[in-house]
Amino acid sequence: MNSELIQIEIDSGSGFCFGVTTAIRKAEEELAKGEPLYCLGDIVHNGMEVERLHARGLETINHDQLQHLCDAKVLLRAHGEPPETYDMARQNHIEIIDATCPVVLQLQRRINKQFTDNPEAQIVIFGKTGHAEVLGLVGQTRGAAIVVENLEDVGKLDFTRDIYLYSQTTKSLDGFHAIIDYIQRHISPHATFKSFDTICRQVANRMPNIANFAARHDLILFVSGHKSSNGKVLFNECLRVNANSHRIERAEEIDMNWMRDVQTVGICGATSTPKWLMEECRDYILDHIGGKANNVIE
Repeated sequence: MNSELIQIEIDSGSGFCFGVTTAIRKAEEELAKGEPLYCLGDIVHNGMEVERLHARGLETINHDQLQHLCDAKVLLRAHGEPPETYDMARQNHIEIIDATCPVVLQLQRRINKQFTDNPEAQIVIFGKTGHAEVLGLVGQTRGAAIVVENLEDVGKLDFTRDIYLYSQTTKSLDGFHAIIDYIQRHISPHATFKSFDTICRQVANRMPNIANFAARHDLILFVSGHKSSNGKVLFNECLRVNANSHRIERAEEIDMNWMRDVQTVGICGATSTPKWLMEECRDYILDHIGGKANNVIE
């Protein structure tokens, strides 16, 4: 395999979004103080980054463990939490380091206000059932919000009652618009329907960008944690554009047979993928083909 024939490009638009970057910075600042720090759930849906921060002292806990924790410091990740989590923290004298993404926080407040103003209406959230962000959003309605993942779920709504539609911040715009169209066609003329585009543009704009990136290369390595909902969406977009796309979580998963008859390799990832991990994947390939730095497009 001739390394001179292979060029590797890391997508400059991939990597942590603003919310994740802020959460990790806060975690690192707290860990630097040398005090115990807990994180409620994985700080980011990327196993490698979780392992890196664990090595520095960050302990991941779940909600059951939080109930039994007292006089401690707990970081809330970018996904956000329902009001019950804050109540429990106050009861247990837990200091909260709140790293909820500002976009998510604003969405929580909007849903909370809508529910308070009109508790009889159907508040509908286009999102992934059980996703951390969605749980936090549903919590703003005391569990009354209805989560829909697809058009089949939407068909179960009561179209004779008012519907207020929101979206998980990382969902696709196309999917959101399809749900809007469906509701508009079925809603009763006597009911109110309003939709609120709450999709984060920093995430949404990656769809066309990553499609252009995937189209430029013979082989795409999409680096993402298996838990990443955003990663699944973006990888599917790569696959749609370039059938020779592979989703991996770490460099060791790269099959060098993929490099046969390949001249350009594109490495990209989700909003939860650290830049250092994409660089590790690049270096893994170069190490195995005897490549040099001038084969790399930065």
